Amino acid sequence: MEKKLRIFLDMDGVLADFEKAAQQDIKQNHNGKEPENYRPDHTLDFSKFAVMPGAKEAVQRMVDAGHDVFIASTPPWDNKDAWGQKGVWIDEHFPMLAKKVNLTHRKDLLIGDILIDDTGYRGQIDFQGEWVHFGKERRKVLTANGWRTRNWKDWKNVMLHLNKKYGI
Repeated sequence: MEKKLRIFLDMDGVLADFEKAAQQDIKQNHNGKEPENYRPDHTLDFSKFAVMPGAKEAVQRMVDAGHDVFIASTPPWDNKDAWGQKGVWIDEHFPMLAKKVNLTHRKDLLIGDILIDDTGYRGQIDFQGEWVHFGKERRKVLTANGWRTRNWKDWKNVMLHLNKKYGI
């Protein structure tokens, strides 16, 4: 390993399958129809989410390579139970990161090399390292060589990118 990297991983939508939980909730509790003004982050039990496909293997690969890996998650202000539920979920699925958790609504304040996150409205765009915008099939990214299209739709594609660029 050339350099030990500090890597921040978002939880919901990156490590934990928030969308799948929301869809199951709609199906089971709302007759398959999304209610008006539906806010699953106010009602879902965050400790029950499935792990995103490939997430465990990707995290283990980063940790095994000697990188400093953290979870950086934004808990909902209006659902205080979610704060503890996130901890329960991390303890179960990523116990090696249980004491490496940052709960923040300002991802731009994190100091690190890589941020892997599926949203862009909590300061991700101003993160000083590389922001890997997870979860979309094709995304335009500004690089040192101009705008490029990236495919970071899942963990397989993210790890291909991290391997090519950082040797992870």
